[in-house]
Amino acid sequence: MSAVSYLESIVVGALQGVSELFPVSSLGHSVLLPALVGGSWGRDLSIGKDSPYLAVLVAMHVATAIALILFFRRDWVRIVTGLWTSIRHREVRTADQRLAWLLVLATIPVGIAGLLLESLLRDFLGKPVPSAIFLALNGGVLYAAEKFSRKPAPAVAREEETIDFSAEDTMVMRAVTVDEATDVRLSKLSVKEAVLIGSAQILALLPGISRSGITMVAGLRRGLDHEDAARFAWLLATPVILAAGALKMPTLFTPENKPSLGPALVGSVVAFAASYISVRFLTKYFETRTLTPFAIYCAVAGIGSLIFFSVSGAA
Repeated sequence: MSAVSYLESIVVGALQGVSELFPVSSLGHSVLLPALVGGSWGRDLSIGKDSPYLAVLVAMHVATAIALILFFRRDWVRIVTGLWTSIRHREVRTADQRLAWLLVLATIPVGIAGLLLESLLRDFLGKPVPSAIFLALNGGVLYAAEKFSRKPAPAVAREEETIDFSAEDTMVMRAVTVDEATDVRLSKLSVKEAVLIGSAQILALLPGISRSGITMVAGLRRGLDHEDAARFAWLLATPVILAAGALKMPTLFTPENKPSLGPALVGSVVAFAASYISVRFLTKYFETRTLTPFAIYCAVAGIGSLIFFSVSGAA
């Protein structure tokens, strides 16, 4: 198979960094882009068991996970510390300890499913037409979530949950950051709710179904607001993406993939930057906005791709 070029890796890296965190499916776009462009891109960027393109995508996924770790570094320090102290003292008392265990338990189902099904689903469904169909379905799911999910408690209710210590002139309270307050709310999810939300990531093994999108939908269905659902989705995705990428990274260093090492490095840097910018934008976006624009995009892109393939016979 042809090696991935530097131009291709830069474009795919930018696409990966954005589409992995935006609820629009990075895998679906990684399959559709070469099919829509055609020519050498169609040959170089073909997903297969021993494809250099697949190895390059693995490196870009690891870069995305690193960007998420960097952006949520304070959260991960608290979560990892909470997990360590929980194991050490054999207790689950604090919000950080509880959130750490919720993330661990919620990650197990998709981890098992990924090991068993990922290669099978990619080989059979990692083609342009199925990817376009699933992308359109992803749009439908996002739209349905906005219409039929349980509405979260209004923001004023969060304020009422706080305790006013202003009358205590001898008490000094440490300021609680917005991120810490969000993590406290997430830690109040039940184990069943967290596992159900985490299990939704299994559907993202289908090319065209967004990992962040389907996890957010599950969170919205459990009563989370958009901001908390997005944050929980990214926290859940980080260990999954990192573990899957680390497991497959050795394929990048096989002799047949040596020509793609340089492009993989450049593309990973681009994916890292795009991911970091994307998560910064989306954390602000979901404070006040919804999944509807992404639903419309996925439906239009998926249906439009199907029309293109049927007319051109490219797929």
